[in-house]
Amino acid sequence: PDSQRIYIQVLDRAQHNVHLNSYSASTGQMLKQILTEHNDRWVEPQHPLVFLESDPTRFIYATDNRDGYWNLYLCNDEGQIERLTKTDASVAYVAQDAKHVYYTSAEVSPIDNHLFRVEIATGKQTRLTKAEGWHTVAVSKSGRYFLDTYSSLHVPRVVELGRTDLKPARELFRAEDPTADYNYSEITIGTVKSADGKYDNYYRLIKPLDFDPTKKYPVILYVYGGPHSQMVQNTYLAQLRRWEMYMAQRGYVVFVMDNRGTSNRGAEFEKAINRQCGQAEMADQMEGMKWLMSHEWVDKDRIGVHGWSYGGFMTISLITNYPDVFKVGVAGGPVIDWKWYEIMYGERYMDNTQNNPEGFELTSLINKATNLKGKLLICQGAVDNVVVWQHSLSFVQECVRNNIHSIDYMPYPTAEHNVYGRDALHLYNKITNYFEDYLR
Repeated sequence: PDSQRIYIQVLDRAQHNVHLNSYSASTGQMLKQILTEHNDRWVEPQHPLVFLESDPTRFIYATDNRDGYWNLYLCNDEGQIERLTKTDASVAYVAQDAKHVYYTSAEVSPIDNHLFRVEIATGKQTRLTKAEGWHTVAVSKSGRYFLDTYSSLHVPRVVELGRTDLKPARELFRAEDPTADYNYSEITIGTVKSADGKYDNYYRLIKPLDFDPTKKYPVILYVYGGPHSQMVQNTYLAQLRRWEMYMAQRGYVVFVMDNRGTSNRGAEFEKAINRQCGQAEMADQMEGMKWLMSHEWVDKDRIGVHGWSYGGFMTISLITNYPDVFKVGVAGGPVIDWKWYEIMYGERYMDNTQNNPEGFELTSLINKATNLKGKLLICQGAVDNVVVWQHSLSFVQECVRNNIHSIDYMPYPTAEHNVYGRDALHLYNKITNYFEDYLR
């Protein structure tokens, strides 16, 4: 704050150690190491320091490496540190005033996001948002008001001017449901135990329109499953999530579940994938499928899977590791072998091929191509600079070498990692028609 020092978090190549150092702003010389974090799996600094306006000698430091969840800590230049937010849930800094720090947290439920404040002096925590759902907030400079935008599964969007003295909020806007006149089936959220029995994994289930439990329906598993994601939240389904509702409208059961390795459930939950991406994720997804297939209304001979990017990796992992379960897959921009992925992301979760050859061998989908029995469509942006063409083309080439004819390929010549605009309309028609052709 006095413009004399610069604070930098320095991460080593292995991503096991991060050091918070201070440097002279005038000379660049390192002054001292303030804090250090170590984790045998990985550390991942994500948030900048925020200095207290009421006491510039102290700053707010965020880490998930000390108490198992992303929490906020008060630190000073001498490395003294104390936990500010005492909750077994991931939190995110929002704002501060003279006496309080404001943050959002999943402590009410892993699928809800609420605004809280904590008194800096006493540590007293107060919940400020009440309506269920996912709240995105901005707090006024005075700390008296906050702008709250939220939605839930059945509430499209509400914008309110809230008060931190807990007096009634003023509603500024309430969106109408743009699809109120459409026939959509019921959406339910529930939980299935993770494969290790330690966690309740949240799922979203959409049954077909005019659902009849005496009939049997095809299933589409939509999957992402990778780090920094949470597909199942208590939010209004919009944009691409409407495709799930559309497919249910066409007679499919659509199932989405967050497995171990995804976000907002704590460090142990997220780091279950360490050095073997896809393994804990598949085990959890199969627990979800076992639960789903226990229902008489599921046609066990017509189960498909679809995902993009990490979800594309998961799609091909599932259809090749469980070829007797999944009959159709559509994988977009899939990672095929982690040794070809960018270093910081790939090495964080997988280490490198010298230190973890067994992990790379286990997770490579090149080795699984000969397991393919069902129909598989791979879609790929031709100028994808995230998951480069080498991934999907190498898998296709392995299928060619082994005379496997159940694979189809759809490149989008001008698309990068994600497909937008008119190309996206073509893409989702392509995906829909593929399931209609081979899973119906």
